Amino acid sequence: MTTIFRWNKMQRRRFFKAILPALLLLITTLYGIALPVRAHGYIVRSIPEDRATLERPPTRLQYWFSEALEPSFSSINLRDETGQIIMTGGVDDNDSSLLALQIPPGLLSAGSYIVELRPAFASDGHVVAESRVFFVGDAAANLEGSAASDLPLTLEIIWKALLDAGAYLLFGAFTVYAWVLIPAWGSNKYPIGNLPPRLMRRLEHIVAIGFALTIGANILALIQQSMVFFNADAGRVIRDGLWQVVRVGSRFGDMWNARMLFLIVAIGLLLLSRAYRDAAPALTRSMWRGNAWLIALIIGTQAINSHAAGSLILPWLGMIMHWLHTLGVAFWIGGVLVLVAVLPVALKPYDGAQRQAALQAVMRHFSRLLVAAVMIVVVSGIYNSSNWFLSPDTVASTYGVAMGAKLVMVALLLLMGALHHIALRPQLLERFSFLRRGVDWAGSFGSSMRIEALVAVVALASAAALSSTPTPQPDFLQNEVVTPQATQTIDDLTVTMTISPGGPGVNTVDIVLQRGETPLNNAEVDVQVSSPSRAIRGDWQEADPLDAGLYVAASDIIDRAGEWWSVLNITLSNGESYRVAFSWQISADAAVIQSRPPTPLTWTAIVLVTLTLLVLLVPPIRDYAAKNMEFSAQNVLIGVGVTAISIVALIIGVVIMVQQMQQLEESRNPRPDYVNTQLPTQESLVRGQAQYEQHCIAWLNSSDFPVLLRQVESFRDDALYLITLEGWRNVPPCDEALTDDERWDVVNYLRTLQPKR
Repeated sequence: MTTIFRWNKMQRRRFFKAILPALLLLITTLYGIALPVRAHGYIVRSIPEDRATLERPPTRLQYWFSEALEPSFSSINLRDETGQIIMTGGVDDNDSSLLALQIPPGLLSAGSYIVELRPAFASDGHVVAESRVFFVGDAAANLEGSAASDLPLTLEIIWKALLDAGAYLLFGAFTVYAWVLIPAWGSNKYPIGNLPPRLMRRLEHIVAIGFALTIGANILALIQQSMVFFNADAGRVIRDGLWQVVRVGSRFGDMWNARMLFLIVAIGLLLLSRAYRDAAPALTRSMWRGNAWLIALIIGTQAINSHAAGSLILPWLGMIMHWLHTLGVAFWIGGVLVLVAVLPVALKPYDGAQRQAALQAVMRHFSRLLVAAVMIVVVSGIYNSSNWFLSPDTVASTYGVAMGAKLVMVALLLLMGALHHIALRPQLLERFSFLRRGVDWAGSFGSSMRIEALVAVVALASAAALSSTPTPQPDFLQNEVVTPQATQTIDDLTVTMTISPGGPGVNTVDIVLQRGETPLNNAEVDVQVSSPSRAIRGDWQEADPLDAGLYVAASDIIDRAGEWWSVLNITLSNGESYRVAFSWQISADAAVIQSRPPTPLTWTAIVLVTLTLLVLLVPPIRDYAAKNMEFSAQNVLIGVGVTAISIVALIIGVVIMVQQMQQLEESRNPRPDYVNTQLPTQESLVRGQAQYEQHCIAWLNSSDFPVLLRQVESFRDDALYLITLEGWRNVPPCDEALTDDERWDVVNYLRTLQPKR
């Protein structure tokens, strides 16, 4: 004989009182033991490195971050060891993830310096403050930078929790209405909404609360974000209208505007349906269904302003997964809260078997959809986690601990959901008999639903805290890479060139000209970057003069690791001209990491998400097809054949396209048969001129030689080498006595003979 355990009213009350403090204590404990790490986005490359000791003052400070920055609200200050601000910079014009500051030569002397960073991340609006130090000459051991605070802002947690609560209530109300209550209890005898008036009134009250929470939280969010961007209090933000600047001048403001627009449209639809409820009662049902999609878009705007937008691994996919995850959570938590508020009113007129039947009908529909939502939440959560936990150490970070707190709440919700699911399907007790007592308690759907709602609220707060918690910094960013820098002296002219960061991608070039200790201004400096092994040469680019002998340029021609040359043509204000050339070994390790390939965990999560969506979508698609399509053997064969042919054709098309692109690239820039071995320095030009005048003098008598000079920039180095070897049109070859190196010197000199335009 089986004894059925049932809790009486007093036992349920004691359980309710005991679980709330326990949950709060658990959350407090988990967050209390969080380990400090960097906050939000992080530095992926810095020049100079923190606490670097430099032989000479730098010409540029550069700090690349893992995410794009808001230019209007990000800054970099350089202070001396007394705290006095020397210079101020901001976001680079060509790279939104770079904080940069130009330093004129001669401004800094030996000593200690503090770099004060205040980046505002465009993805989630977070602003952090930290400082780094560097030394010119001897290091000062007593000077330290300050790390960014890893503590989430309380006001941010509050508005995010309120915003989530409002959006989840709205999404839960509209989806539960459309997908649960209407299928379970809908009836045409209730023309307005197809549900009893008392039930519609309760839903309207829930929706009103949801809109009030969402709008209020959105306003609070804008004020708090403005306070952070401007480092000001709420009074100044409101009084000086700083919130307007944020609203129209940031990505956060763009999403805020979109969210408010969707809210206004959603409220307008409800008001419209209410105004015409008597004349067009069917409009109510349509508007309530439509609002579910509008609230889904509102939740989508939060995904764009989330950590996912700053992921190094497929950020666009991360935002989609975050959106799917949040939608699943919104239906789960919002649905539970809505049912807890709706069921007492809905079931009030019923008792006994009638009440149980009505309850079972609703809970079966909700449970079926909840299983799908939980599947999406779990697999998308795995994907989202794969973006941040890239090494074992990151699990112990603040973000890892915060994630653990959220997982505890999710586990409790899963347990409560499992008990309710089994209670609706008694046959499952044969496999889960150890849960009988819990199932019997949950089967009443009274106190168990209220407990689940309480856990859901705590989980919601935990999720808000998680979104405000720093993401862990990957350990692969800890490697220090030396920035390429070289100095040459010709006569009394000293030329110092720096390539930053010195890896494949966009690089900035700093050139400092000095004669003795005197910086040289008003010079013309032209820069050309080339790859001798691939015979690729960039266009000549004029470096912009700044101050105190500093000239700067930027280029993206360096696209891979290996040997690269940079050539400078320098013309001073007195008419003197110089040729300076540098050879660089570009390392892939020096590249700024702006993206990472998916990890095995990422691919596993993608497969899981895909399979889950297939499991959820195939049955309804199959049912629709069964009702609306004819599945004869002939039609099936044709359909399978067309599908197979389409897939094969698509694969073949992709392969052909890739091959054609490779062939096009090879045809545009085939590998040279001859590789230039002589760096085009001033010495090479002098040697080349001597060899040209001695062994290629016959060129001057050729009528095609002027044509060659006009077109010399369109020829690759290997083509010019062949001209010295075999001739071109009626331009004869140079003497056979020339060695390979001498021919390359002639090629380098030949390029200087092109007429000026």
